[in-house]
Amino acid sequence: MAISAKDVSELRKSTGAGMMDCKKALQESGGDIEGALDYLRKKGQKVAAKRADREANEGVVVALVEGGKGVLLSLSCETDFVAKNDDFIVFAEKLAKLALDNGASTKEEIGALELDGQTVAEKLVERTGTIGEKIEIADFQTIEGDNLASYIHAGSKIGVLLSYKDGGKDDAGDFFRKVAMHVAAMKPSILTPDEFDEELVAKETEALQGQIKVENEDRARLGKTLKTVPQYASRSQLTPEVMQKVEDDIKAELKAEGKPEKIWDKIIPGKLERFIADNTLLDQERCLLSQFYALDDTKTVEAAVKEFSPEAEVVAFKRVAVGSAS
Repeated sequence: MAISAKDVSELRKSTGAGMMDCKKALQESGGDIEGALDYLRKKGQKVAAKRADREANEGVVVALVEGGKGVLLSLSCETDFVAKNDDFIVFAEKLAKLALDNGASTKEEIGALELDGQTVAEKLVERTGTIGEKIEIADFQTIEGDNLASYIHAGSKIGVLLSYKDGGKDDAGDFFRKVAMHVAAMKPSILTPDEFDEELVAKETEALQGQIKVENEDRARLGKTLKTVPQYASRSQLTPEVMQKVEDDIKAELKAEGKPEKIWDKIIPGKLERFIADNTLLDQERCLLSQFYALDDTKTVEAAVKEFSPEAEVVAFKRVAVGSAS
């Protein structure tokens, strides 16, 4: 039977499938819309099953903020060609809006929501069959707060949401968007060292010491200055007792060098600051507030925030990235 262009267009509009796929589906179903939908679903399931083990390392990240709530959603695919397609981006934005409107908090909850007469999970399978690539929600994060800043990195490969206290400053939105840009670039995983697991810190300290010792072997062969091998890796290890011993050791060193005691107060703070910098490398790698601010590496993010306003504060952040951008 003849399949009208109108029927093909209507099916394409409701499913997002390609024109030729829609025409084929209608031909197979004898023009029956429900039958065509069933054909497309089955086709999608077959393609999805074949591509289940494929790596979906491309895609887009979208951010949406409304009424003190924000969501970050990463929709992945296999090629950059598909990721840059307008329909793919619009679909990702539609999923983010659906998730925000329905209070979803996990990928599984989004999958169970209804979209155009199907569940999102079914829609993803259908899209996989239509496009011929594995399509899935790779990551989903939510955040709440009185003040939220969002940032999507060029190419929509990285997205950040940040909750903050504005410190009473009118330009806080712009400032904390820049902090969100820092998060995108520097990949912190936690806010402060207090969030570290004690066992992880111990393992990372040992690994860091070993790494620097190996580096020093190479530097010694090349006649370069050796790096200081740290005793610790995180401020969470620098207890009052540890810091008191460090200060006592510095005083003993100054005394042995014959430095007049009356100038010690000018020397000790700088040496303590240097010790902290050398022994908090894990914090500098993973803790947002401990990292040196990307827009001014003479200060930490924490110092930059307090300089902006003593009452300002980063409350929480979420970072989502596609594939290698993670």
